[in-house]
Amino acid sequence: MKAIQVTQFGGPEKLVYTDVEDVVAGKGEICVRLNAAGVNPSDTYTLTGTYAFSIPQLPYTPGLDGAGIVEAIGEEVTNVRVGDRVFIASLMKGHSTGTFAQKVVCDATLVHPLPDHVSFEQGAALGVPALTAYRALFQRACLKPGQTVLIHGASGGVGLQAVQMAKSHSAKVIGTASRHEGKKLVHEAGADFVIDHVKEATIEDVLALTGGNGPDVIIEFLANKNLVTDLKLIAPFGKIVIIGNRGSIEINPRLAMQKECDILATALWNAPKEEYEQSIHGVIGMLTSGALRPIIGTTLPLQQASQGFEQLEKGLGNGKLVLIID
Repeated sequence: MKAIQVTQFGGPEKLVYTDVEDVVAGKGEICVRLNAAGVNPSDTYTLTGTYAFSIPQLPYTPGLDGAGIVEAIGEEVTNVRVGDRVFIASLMKGHSTGTFAQKVVCDATLVHPLPDHVSFEQGAALGVPALTAYRALFQRACLKPGQTVLIHGASGGVGLQAVQMAKSHSAKVIGTASRHEGKKLVHEAGADFVIDHVKEATIEDVLALTGGNGPDVIIEFLANKNLVTDLKLIAPFGKIVIIGNRGSIEINPRLAMQKECDILATALWNAPKEEYEQSIHGVIGMLTSGALRPIIGTTLPLQQASQGFEQLEKGLGNGKLVLIID
């Protein structure tokens, strides 16, 4: 079968489209013939060989998320049948062979039915983004109906799903984005307000939209740049949830003391089994009801995975990046 293979850590040029040995489902495993695979920022970090959460043994096939048709099931598998449409959600724990391939074999617990109204591309856009958004909003921030949430970088794969989830929970949503296309997507996802996160007036804009009180919850994708601003913005007793970070930052703890706010963080890799199951149950519920509608930004053939990694590293594009698999 065809797959992306990595034999050396490094940059996107290390992603090689080649023939690899076919995969076979063992006991408690499922083999899925993939139609699409989602590309996540964590995939680019893992490729460097320096990502604290994941240093795979070489050679390996990247890819945590995907969607397709069940081709074979191993012994003791009861949650799906051959021929079912399914999505694979976050292959972070247990055995898997990677979704940047024509087929993947993984633990049955990570494979879930894909509703008929959801495309394979949308199914591949779930997994890491959807579970991260759910965990940040509901398991870490404990978002309540009627609260205001500020979502930084809301035009990305995680951000757009976080907007939809928060709105489905009757929250007031403020999203930030920079480019016109990104702002449009955030509006279409349901945000009540969209502001430009590049402008110097971000603090004034957010405070004006919250009556001077600030948001109850802030979802932060670039803490090394925005955390000081977040501490100035957050409402008293509010919660800042860090999802992403690319460096260090110096803060004055007194800012947190003044607000008595919580600075929290989430990394999907750490999710306990019961919280993973709760998250996937919540995501499937929103998906089935139509409250969650993954927005696809760019699609590329599997052969061009390296181009997709380059786009992610440069921060290009909006919505979710998905690889199409023949």
